[in-house]
Amino acid sequence: MADRYLRFTGTAPGRFLTRRLGLPQPAPLKRWSAQRPTLEGDRLLLTAGKSDLDLAAADPGLGLTASSDKPAAVVLDATGVRDVETLADVHTALHPVVRSVAASGRIVVLGAPLDAADHHQAAAQQALEGFTRSLGKEIGRGRTVNLVRLTDARAAESTLRFLLSPKSAYISGQVIEVGPGEAGPAAGTAPDRPLAHRTALVTGAARGIGEAIAETLARDGARVVVLDVPQAEQDARRVAERLGGSALVLDITAPDAVERIAAALPDGLDVLVHNAGITRDRRLVNMPAERWSSVLDVNLASVLRTTDTLLTSGAIRRGGRIVATASIAGLAGNAGQTNYAASKAGIVGLVRSLAPRALAEHGVTVNAVAPGFIETKMTAAVPLFIREAGRRMNSLAQGGLPVDVAETTAWLADPGSGSVNGQVVRVCGQSLLGA
Repeated sequence: MADRYLRFTGTAPGRFLTRRLGLPQPAPLKRWSAQRPTLEGDRLLLTAGKSDLDLAAADPGLGLTASSDKPAAVVLDATGVRDVETLADVHTALHPVVRSVAASGRIVVLGAPLDAADHHQAAAQQALEGFTRSLGKEIGRGRTVNLVRLTDARAAESTLRFLLSPKSAYISGQVIEVGPGEAGPAAGTAPDRPLAHRTALVTGAARGIGEAIAETLARDGARVVVLDVPQAEQDARRVAERLGGSALVLDITAPDAVERIAAALPDGLDVLVHNAGITRDRRLVNMPAERWSSVLDVNLASVLRTTDTLLTSGAIRRGGRIVATASIAGLAGNAGQTNYAASKAGIVGLVRSLAPRALAEHGVTVNAVAPGFIETKMTAAVPLFIREAGRRMNSLAQGGLPVDVAETTAWLADPGSGSVNGQVVRVCGQSLLGA
């Protein structure tokens, strides 16, 4: 369903009226397209504190410059901020340039891991989190602000590429930790097709967000297996045919589901995307046991079973990626969704517990995306006033699109994202609740 309010605020009468009434004024977001794959303008590099970070070692394609009158993006290296005094450098660096950042521009703050042996450094670095999220809520005009904690610029290459591109249009106020590890795609991989020669399985891929994920992974070169329930067989086969992939029709909760998945992938798997999910909303006092168990079985239990079997059997090859779909409902809660929120919070627990072991034992990363209000057929059926509240209650004052979740999933699936592990990234426009 079209966002008529967003269109109205783009007109002269709309801008005048909403400004006079103090209403949200969302800016149309500039998303990725083949015609406009990058942000148009300079990428300004600033420094706060004394930094030892070698940003020159990152991909030269980042194109960082020391000066710009109207940058499309600003990277602030604050890894050298170690105390309250050097926090002043953050203000000194950004205060003069914030107003000049282009509409739909990016600010990326680079921070260091918190030093457990130095509480002054830990306090100063933690302060960057509050700063980043607050700036994201006030900067406006479709601009985003995110914090990346890192120790090695090369390991953060894919993350910086993503956050400084139109692909991250609906991600703001996030804190992403990038660990040490190998950087860059495998030798011979085309930059615009990083998933070439890789196989990806996407559950719940016949429509909506799952379909967008399948499309985006295919765009990036993956051979995609489209998995969905028998009721969606026609749509699943249509999507698979369009993307040059294959369809796998089954109920993910069936006792033989994992065996059938493994049989359909005799040569193994590189990317596993857990997207299948259902809702059975009702307040707990009125919720039958069946509504509880069906949601937990599809959204969480099946994810655990499938992940355990494919990972321990070696079906997911080394260098593989597991990306699960959580939800901000699992982080902040939502009335009438105790079952759904429990299942999505469970995904967060799975990711945080499994990620370090999966990487150490199998060479596989495990991450999650947590969508907020995304414009789908399901949200289009939500009553008008609730739908409008969902759209406006974020820093960008609008709903996201399925492609926003898909682009985030593709970044986490990238061969160059091996240093991004155990992260839960909210794709919510910086929701004002739970963010």
